[in-house]
Amino acid sequence: MASAAEQMAANTSWAALGKASDLRQRIFFTLGLLIVYRLGTFIPVPGIDGAGLREFMEGASQGIGGILSMFTGGALGRMGIFALGIMPYISASIIVQLLASMVPALEQLKKEGAQGQKKINQYTRYGTVALATLQSYGLAASLEAGDLVTDPGLFFRISCMVTLVGGTMFLMWLGEQITNRGIGNGISLIIFVGIVAEVPAALAQFFSQGRSGAISPATILLVIVMVILTIAFVVFMERALRKIHIQYPRRQQGMKVYEGGSSHLPVKVNPAGVIPAIFASALLLLPTTISTFSGSQTGPVMSTILAYFGPGQPLYLLFFVAMIVFFAYFYTFNVAFKPDDVADNLKNQNGNVPGIRPGKKTAEYLEYVVNRILVIGAAYLAAVCLLPEILRSQFSIPFYFGGTSVLIVVSVTMDTIQQVQSHLLAHQYEGLIEKSQLRGKGKKRSKRKGTQRR
Repeated sequence: MASAAEQMAANTSWAALGKASDLRQRIFFTLGLLIVYRLGTFIPVPGIDGAGLREFMEGASQGIGGILSMFTGGALGRMGIFALGIMPYISASIIVQLLASMVPALEQLKKEGAQGQKKINQYTRYGTVALATLQSYGLAASLEAGDLVTDPGLFFRISCMVTLVGGTMFLMWLGEQITNRGIGNGISLIIFVGIVAEVPAALAQFFSQGRSGAISPATILLVIVMVILTIAFVVFMERALRKIHIQYPRRQQGMKVYEGGSSHLPVKVNPAGVIPAIFASALLLLPTTISTFSGSQTGPVMSTILAYFGPGQPLYLLFFVAMIVFFAYFYTFNVAFKPDDVADNLKNQNGNVPGIRPGKKTAEYLEYVVNRILVIGAAYLAAVCLLPEILRSQFSIPFYFGGTSVLIVVSVTMDTIQQVQSHLLAHQYEGLIEKSQLRGKGKKRSKRKGTQRR
């Protein structure tokens, strides 16, 4: 039997969007900031040799250059002010969250609520500045080594570093503004827009290769079918749930007796969402960003890294899978679903899992269940991210095509649509409350008129 909220959500009409002024303002605000982001990707860093850079990126589009360009919305290929993208912020978030689970002082901050989270966010911003500074210096030095700069020297390095670090910090601010005042998760939407913006050009290149005979029609058909199947598989797995039965006993408050009831605790097969794939991609991009641009000037260490950790290489794929599995478990138990906290909340609400004692035993049972669910969830994430990499390397697709991109696009789309529906549902509730209040006032007025006539 569906609840009243579920029935109302099922009957939610997109036509109600015109009446929800607050939601409309949030959507326009989000679109406006995303347009600002896209415009910034076309503003170049001063001192770059545009022709040489385009020629270099055309040759690197099948490798790590294609991955970097995809995640930065093409800003890296044009060496725009947002060339570093939002990846330094994501990398800093990884480091801070890892430290928060190992350093007692940071772990205590996590338990202090909003104030503690504010302090952790501040540390994340400091880490973002540090990582962006290191990456921007390496990128500036690599551009000089690859003869992609019109006037190399100290002035170029300083101007390049200031521009790129400022661009990353501005993107971080944009993401926070979208999250707080717009619709959806700002950081995820920035990555989403960067990926989607590169899709038309990639498709045009893909089909032009097919017309010229460089790619067979069978390969084109295989890629299209695989993309459709991958999207359907991602949607199915992201909606998959494991429902844990929760029993609430009969209780008495004052003179009233409340009957006991039952409910379900929904646990997603993939509680961490797209975060493990983004984290794993960020770690893989960190050591190879600089070595890509240095070309023939690459040292023996970086040459070895490129040889063994390039896209499609066995060690690259193995490390990718290992990082996805690690972050799936790490992010779930440290952020998305904490068994101890869930068990404490159930205990405070007098709820319990049938046959399991409240408190520690419930936390152990929840950890047992989630551990086994994550075997499927982590395997699903690894398969979605890994299979397109293998397909791309085997069939020599002339642009970067990765499961991480498909996963991000589908997951962010589903999450944003869900948030829009939640706002529409809240607007419907507000409308019903206002109508009920008006009806109540009308009944009171009619009663007063009746008494006055008597």
